[in-house]
Amino acid sequence: MYDLPTPRGRLTPNRDLNSLTWLRVGGPADFLFQPADVDDLRDFLRALDPSVAVFPMGVGSNLIVRDGGIRAVVIRMGRGFNQIEIDGTKVRAGVAALDAHVAKAAAEAGVDLTFLRTIPGAIGGAVRMNAGCYGSYVADHFVEATAVTRDGALVTLTSEDLKFQYRQSELPEGWVIVEAVFEGETGDPEELRARMEAQLKKRDETQPTKDRTAGSTFRNPAGFSSTGKADDVHDLKAWKVIDEAGMRGAMIGGAQMSPMHSNFLVNTGEATARDLEALGEDVRKKVFQHSGIELQWEIKRVGDFLPGETVTDGLA
Repeated sequence: MYDLPTPRGRLTPNRDLNSLTWLRVGGPADFLFQPADVDDLRDFLRALDPSVAVFPMGVGSNLIVRDGGIRAVVIRMGRGFNQIEIDGTKVRAGVAALDAHVAKAAAEAGVDLTFLRTIPGAIGGAVRMNAGCYGSYVADHFVEATAVTRDGALVTLTSEDLKFQYRQSELPEGWVIVEAVFEGETGDPEELRARMEAQLKKRDETQPTKDRTAGSTFRNPAGFSSTGKADDVHDLKAWKVIDEAGMRGAMIGGAQMSPMHSNFLVNTGEATARDLEALGEDVRKKVFQHSGIELQWEIKRVGDFLPGETVTDGLA
């Protein structure tokens, strides 16, 4: 193990991460750092040996931590990073603010960021993944973000810096986003609330929201999210090609492709991270064999396998 600076926030060695991910799997991080505020984060990174890896982690909604854990300092922001401030049509949100909370606060102020309401997770992950729903994406509303670099400097990032693409953006290794600013169109608060209620109802009717999942497992081959409209095209949606390959409800150990929505990977109760990743790779293999389509993971997989474990790339 290595020596670390002493922060004002909480620094926990050998911290199991399974309780911090929505799928409830994963081994320990070498250290878990929960900074008290931005200055605490800056001071810690500035003093940290550059050879020590860091891994920024949100609320774990889109993450598989492998069973061997992460050889790094995992940085997880909490209450000091969940502020939401609204100025006209601009909304400034801390990295730990939940997407749903930002959407609701914006709607109450008559600002339309309703697309965030049904996206699982927090703002940091939404920016990193250029999260989208109903035909709208973070990139469509993004103004700027503030990040702390690996050496503790505070920088402002534009859309050009992040190079948004479908379900991805670019950020230098070890940089940590701490807040983001969005802009939405004005709208009637009652109408915005009603729209979000309708979106929630539709989501709950079609997705396994009460199960242990990490949201969509694979990116849509079409390269765009659902529009939510009646004329939405399903030909190249991930769930459709998974269904056609006969993998709806498929299981490995305690992992299952949800019978309710086949692009949702579910921990039925006793799954390991290896079960989940192995099932995902098996799905990729079967879809490729059936249709020639190479599904790309939307869930981020990080960390080490346990000794003797491995998962074969389904397309290798």
